[in-house]
Amino acid sequence: MNPPDTAFSARLRAETREAHQTAESQRYISALTAGELGVAGYTTLVVQHYVIYEALESVAEMMRHDPLVGPFVDDALTRLPALAKDLQFLLGPDWRQRIEPTPATTAYAARINAVCASAPHFIAHHYTRYLGDLSGGRHIGRCVSRYYGITGDAGAAFYRFDEITDPKSYKETYRARLDALALALDAAGRTDLLDEVLVAYRHNTAVFTDLARLAPATTREGAA
Repeated sequence: MNPPDTAFSARLRAETREAHQTAESQRYISALTAGELGVAGYTTLVVQHYVIYEALESVAEMMRHDPLVGPFVDDALTRLPALAKDLQFLLGPDWRQRIEPTPATTAYAARINAVCASAPHFIAHHYTRYLGDLSGGRHIGRCVSRYYGITGDAGAAFYRFDEITDPKSYKETYRARLDALALALDAAGRTDLLDEVLVAYRHNTAVFTDLARLAPATTREGAA
């Protein structure tokens, strides 16, 4: 039970920790970060990211001038151009005709499009994606470079945030902005935001579950 004076960002983090851990512990992620997938297996994730961010960043443009959540829309976070660059490298100039989202990815993008005109719901998905990118996403980017020879210059630009030189400080500022937003929301709005973060994590978990077919049956450690 959180004390009444707990900052909303800390409460959000605590109450969604289990869902977050479930998402990031999926078999596909462990295989990806252990170098077990190959470039094709990694490329499939890039495709899913493109579809998800196409939905999220389309909504972000509509929310850019919203008085409550507009300040969260920062071009330094925008991922879609980097993802297009990555797919151009990985799949070639006809990549747009070759990408195919999984059913879970289609459902995830549909959820974003359906609910994110609401400020709390938009921030729930914004928070889940971008703070994840600035945290565990950076680790994934290093693994992709190490095991697959794919760098931020060619195929993994998604993991590079060239305009954010201090991710730790940026995340602290983001959480402070989140705390200020929570003060502007009523109790129902805060509950909606928290509940939708849990929904976002469930969608992420479902995407990774769809991709688990690409992973070998056992990890290298398990096979040893």
